[in-house]
Amino acid sequence: MALKDIIKVKGVNLGSWLLMEGYILGGRNIPETGFKKRFCKLYGAKGLAEFESSFRDRFIREDDFRAIARMGATVIRLPFNYRLIEARPFVYSEEGLAYLERACRWAAKYKLKLIFDLHAVCGAQNPDWHSDCLGKVLFWKNKIYRRRTCALWEKIADRFKDEPAVLGYDIMNEPVLGWAPESILKQFYQDTVKRVRAVDPGHIIFLEGHDWGRKIAFLRDLVQEKVWVSIHFYEPFQYTFNFAPHYRFPGKIDWITWSAALIRRHLEPYFKFSQRYKANFFVGEFGVNWRGGFFGETQWLEGALSAFEEFGFGYAYWTYKAMAGKVYPDGLYQYLPNSRYIRREGPVYGWENYLALWKKEKIQIKDFWLSRHFTPNRPLIEVLSRHFARP
Repeated sequence: MALKDIIKVKGVNLGSWLLMEGYILGGRNIPETGFKKRFCKLYGAKGLAEFESSFRDRFIREDDFRAIARMGATVIRLPFNYRLIEARPFVYSEEGLAYLERACRWAAKYKLKLIFDLHAVCGAQNPDWHSDCLGKVLFWKNKIYRRRTCALWEKIADRFKDEPAVLGYDIMNEPVLGWAPESILKQFYQDTVKRVRAVDPGHIIFLEGHDWGRKIAFLRDLVQEKVWVSIHFYEPFQYTFNFAPHYRFPGKIDWITWSAALIRRHLEPYFKFSQRYKANFFVGEFGVNWRGGFFGETQWLEGALSAFEEFGFGYAYWTYKAMAGKVYPDGLYQYLPNSRYIRREGPVYGWENYLALWKKEKIQIKDFWLSRHFTPNRPLIEVLSRHFARP
């Protein structure tokens, strides 16, 4: 793929559609499976099945793909939980695969490409909620989890090998090795690439570095024309996540004066890697918590996008849609009111309110998920749209 085509890989993430994240839904960051176990205790397996299908049918719909296309985006990175596809070990859910097929139909209709992103693998690849970790990171300890993940990707690649709406497969989101040796991750990637390539020689494979996608040196032996390096960029974290309030960009953040020039310098080692090893790069996630635009959010975004484009990196903004919150990068479409299903004042926050209210208010909750209740963040969308339009 030529450089001019690589830098046209510009888009957004669809967080919390096929994998639910607490903060995106206005609440605590607890594992999706933990939340659903509590829901199941209250409403039973049939009730949980209704809840899951209702959410997936409403939180993201065809209109959302149309809105993304109107921004000028070319790609959608689509995070999903392995539980969507793997009903039990080595047995796969046609219903789960149907959601990926639905996304392909909508993407094709609006001339978008999809990147399937395995955000939560069996056994959990990092200790955070978004890997659906239930307390222990087991992926690196037990070979069976790695075998199951290889087999899962082989199934998906075989199913979508002839699908033109698919750009590629992001094999694993933000692996964190802990005390495990780097060689385990490298071997897993080698095995998975081999099995995917055996059934699908055409689509791109994206490999993320370890330590939340930041450390990539070990990937130098794996890159090929259709095996890309994927990184994530949220620097400086205290600012973009708003963990320490009132920092401004540009400005001094944790004793370092941050500017667009420093963003560029921070990304330059990745560019040098790409030049040395002829590696294509994709920034699979980047984003900023919105504070009304008073703290330099659009300036940070301009700086990041300009650096990505100078270096020839594709990119996808995190994320398309979220409940407006005080921390973490939130949505290009935000839910602003403080409804019964948000309750920013507590003591129960966001999605955990569904547990008590679902029985009597399921119709209202289902309506609440629809994007027509979300407000577009026009300053961020305008910046992104301007960059999406650049050749």
